Amino acid sequence: MTQSKTMFTKMHGAGNDYIYVNTLLYNIPDPAATAIKWSDRHKGIGSDGLVLIGYPDTIDADYSMRIFNADGSEAMMCGNASRCIGKYLYEKGITDKTSIRLETLSGIKVLQLHIEGRKVTGVTVDMLAPTLADKTQIATPDGSMTEGTLRAGNREFTGTFVSMGNPHFVTFVDDISTIDIAAYGSILERNDIFPDRCNIEFAQVTADGDIRTRVWERGSGITMACGTGACATAVAAALTGRSGRKSRILMDGGTLCIEWREDNGHVYMTGPAEFVFDGEAEP
Repeated sequence: MTQSKTMFTKMHGAGNDYIYVNTLLYNIPDPAATAIKWSDRHKGIGSDGLVLIGYPDTIDADYSMRIFNADGSEAMMCGNASRCIGKYLYEKGITDKTSIRLETLSGIKVLQLHIEGRKVTGVTVDMLAPTLADKTQIATPDGSMTEGTLRAGNREFTGTFVSMGNPHFVTFVDDISTIDIAAYGSILERNDIFPDRCNIEFAQVTADGDIRTRVWERGSGITMACGTGACATAVAAALTGRSGRKSRILMDGGTLCIEWREDNGHVYMTGPAEFVFDGEAEP
């Protein structure tokens, strides 16, 4: 028997596009396989992955988010997807809350919705405090790397390890336009120092102090934007004296505003969330 079709919504945050399914209404039996099938940009819907919206496992959260990359691997967190979920829940009438607690594999994130009329014009996400040492994510003696150097092909890249619940290696370059993101990113992602692979950010501080950033995401490849990557880039820039505690991160798909607060050590990300279209498909 052919399974009935599932309603989905495609959304993007700064060009980082995912397919969203409300699992309060629809069951996705094999989300990894569905992510691979639907994410195919030639034979499927086309996206960076699949996001499932559901009930949380804890009374401390309102809803939950699970993310499956285009290759079927499960991600711990996605800042752009979390903003989109805030817009989805509010504008589809699932909640009237403007402050939503979202359960993710990297902890509960608080979404603060910016409302004009009945529309969500932007979302600020409390991404919690960055982690600068984690032996499960980086194989150094103390689980950290500040200004470490890795080789990819014929080049060496000096960068900083930052975890936003998921691992990032941020490397600042002189001219980002000359970097072959796919070639170098794919090698750095799978460097032996990262036990479970790593997201790679290539960044350049512009003349006006903004930070131009391009991303190679583990499991998805080049994406238009990465929320956790923007946060990691801002933290790395502050740690290395390239910026202060507030940064504008310019990605291929748009700009994210990041603040790393001194009072509580949390990173706050503000950016857009947009609907693309609704549809139905077989999982």
